[in-house]
Amino acid sequence: MTSLQGNPRQALWGATLGFFAGFAAVALFGVTAKQFQQVMDLGPVAVGFLVSIPALTGSLLRIPFAAWADTTGGRKPFLVLLILSLVGMLGLTLVVWFLYPDRLTASYYPLVLLLGMLSGCGIATFSVGIGQVSYWFAQNKQGKALALYAGVGNLAPGLFSLALPFALRGLGLGGSYLAWLVFLAAGTVAYFFLGRNAWFFQLAAQGLEPDRARQQARERGQELFPVGNLKDSLRISARIWRTWALVWIYFTTFGGFVALTAWLPTYWTSFFGVSALAAGLLTALYSILASLVRIAGGVLSDELREGGENTAILALFIMMTGALVMTTTERFELAVPGVILLAFGMGVANAAVFKLVAKEVPQAVGGAAGWVGGLGAFGGFAIPPMLGFAVSDLGKPGYAIGYVVFIFLALFSLSMAWILKYSREIAPHEVPGPSAGRVAGQPEQAVRR
Repeated sequence: MTSLQGNPRQALWGATLGFFAGFAAVALFGVTAKQFQQVMDLGPVAVGFLVSIPALTGSLLRIPFAAWADTTGGRKPFLVLLILSLVGMLGLTLVVWFLYPDRLTASYYPLVLLLGMLSGCGIATFSVGIGQVSYWFAQNKQGKALALYAGVGNLAPGLFSLALPFALRGLGLGGSYLAWLVFLAAGTVAYFFLGRNAWFFQLAAQGLEPDRARQQARERGQELFPVGNLKDSLRISARIWRTWALVWIYFTTFGGFVALTAWLPTYWTSFFGVSALAAGLLTALYSILASLVRIAGGVLSDELREGGENTAILALFIMMTGALVMTTTERFELAVPGVILLAFGMGVANAAVFKLVAKEVPQAVGGAAGWVGGLGAFGGFAIPPMLGFAVSDLGKPGYAIGYVVFIFLALFSLSMAWILKYSREIAPHEVPGPSAGRVAGQPEQAVRR
């Protein structure tokens, strides 16, 4: 008699709470960048690297860890990432507590970057959770489940951008990071007790032969199953060109979301001269709005015919409009609606992309989620230094002109979304192996070798 734990709803909330705790690292240096800049005498480019450094590990580690989820179900890699993030957050808290402000000089900049990289490991839980949640839910319910997971989890940077200015006033920088460390530890404990692997992985861990485990899991309602091992998952998904189209779109939308969440506090304070509290509120408005509309984007992707492609195209048009406004205005009253348009476009497009992952690459969801989530999220590291370079070259006007980067990214992503849509109409989705003759998007493509 096999003993199985959890259910889809519990697993969804466990992954969501864990991701919420880990993903908050996106805002690790955004609101506090001014404090570090002042005591360490940092230039615009150095600030750009500082605010984006958590996204480096948070993006690149998504690739191997998401593929690992295809072999174990997600629980082990999720916990490893949260523990690494705890180590980084503990180190950063100690550095700030004992060195800030008088002894925290520029010589400590590499150490702060290293600890930021470790703290950013929690961001990588996203793609692990995508695979974990996908295996729990039927194909026709994945859009809503994944949108809820990502939407609620993505609220973390916005809420922390909102709370940090108040914490800084009451607790100081060291106290604020200590409170953050406690929060991250609580999220890790919550995931430990709630996060569960789907039926197939639990049955396999109990020693059942794969075919029997698959059969019993299917009887319980599981539709999606892994193919091969970690290397197979990455290799299979990498050979499908649609994976790379989705990577680029996600680089633009989610990478852009992470980049702006980190960069906007600097933009608001340096370009418009608003207070740190106001900058935190404005950044929170952007981040929370983008996260909430992501939930709506997932529902829309489920309901519309060819919802993933059509939703992505509409959202990218909205994003490009917001980028045009931001590039051409130096007026605060126009910049705010410009940021809101960016939030709508990026948030909805993010949901559409991960609706398309399971549809376009059903035979290796974990590997595809790793490529898309990892290389896509790399935009969160790559884009802020570009914005910093614009300021270094052009001075204060560079804060606005730098947004031209998002115009070009949106244009290219639109072309990718159109190709995905119309190539599907011209030819059916090809799937290597015995399941190649099945209709695109059906779960059985993922369960047969």
